[in-house]
Amino acid sequence: MSDIVLAVAGLSKTFRKPFSGRRIRAVRNVTFDVRRGEIFGFLGPNGAGKTTTIKMLTGLIAHTSGTMQILGVQAPSPDAMARVGFLAENPYLYPYLSPREFVSLCGRLSGLSGKMLAERCRAVIDRVGIGYAVDRAARTLSKGMLQRAALAAALVHDPELLILDEPMSGLDPVGRKEVRDIIVEEKQRGRTVFFSSHILSDVEMLCDRVCILRRGEVVVAGSLRELLAEGKRRSEVTVAGFSDGLREALAPIAHLTRQVGDSLVMEVEGDAAVRAVVERVLADGARLQSVTPKRETLEDLFVREAL
Repeated sequence: MSDIVLAVAGLSKTFRKPFSGRRIRAVRNVTFDVRRGEIFGFLGPNGAGKTTTIKMLTGLIAHTSGTMQILGVQAPSPDAMARVGFLAENPYLYPYLSPREFVSLCGRLSGLSGKMLAERCRAVIDRVGIGYAVDRAARTLSKGMLQRAALAAALVHDPELLILDEPMSGLDPVGRKEVRDIIVEEKQRGRTVFFSSHILSDVEMLCDRVCILRRGEVVVAGSLRELLAEGKRRSEVTVAGFSDGLREALAPIAHLTRQVGDSLVMEVEGDAAVRAVVERVLADGARLQSVTPKRETLEDLFVREAL
């Protein structure tokens, strides 16, 4: 059994604007893989191509070029999607259906029936926390409750791979925690989770690896542990009594963030660079006021690479 659950190579999508016919390349040569049993974060600012990529993976739109495989099967295809649970960014529930009816419909479309269907529907609806509203019409539910119902539908057939596009959208802090717990539980059960989110704190808390898009291209990909490694940590160095010569000498290794009175506040990446800055400051006769380590966060990485 292969360790690669989702493999994407050279994936591209070009749209044509109506009337003008102008081509817009929304996704450009995107390549990544998702391994069995991991939680994989798919990130990027608005318009980076995340949802377009997910729509290609799930067959909602056609890709222009490239290849996709889900669980060793060419995607998109019915065989591949039969083993996938999908939560769209803006899920639609028929307004006259209740959560029970909607989840049951999705279960039947996935091949469940009879007692097994009833048991699975009851289990996943309770698991996402809307058992108290199981028979209410969808039009009476809040956005957060609709999101939970759609998540239940993605889980009902016990998929091997979960593809979640903004799964925390519309949820309050309690709801976000409950969905995070479900994602962790799915990993513990051996499931693979691929999800897109703008909530970077959730991604940093949950994910084993991430891929960051910018303008349709992959700019960062890898293990979070490696990407946020100690060797890449940043420190804030504050210096007073500096000269123009010192400022110029430090420019290649220290990023000036602000000046407060007669003090320079600089951001320096890595321990070696910090040592070099301190040595140069002392040799120049300036006053070293502070060196404050700053742990690299996913938000720091995202802002630096994706914006």
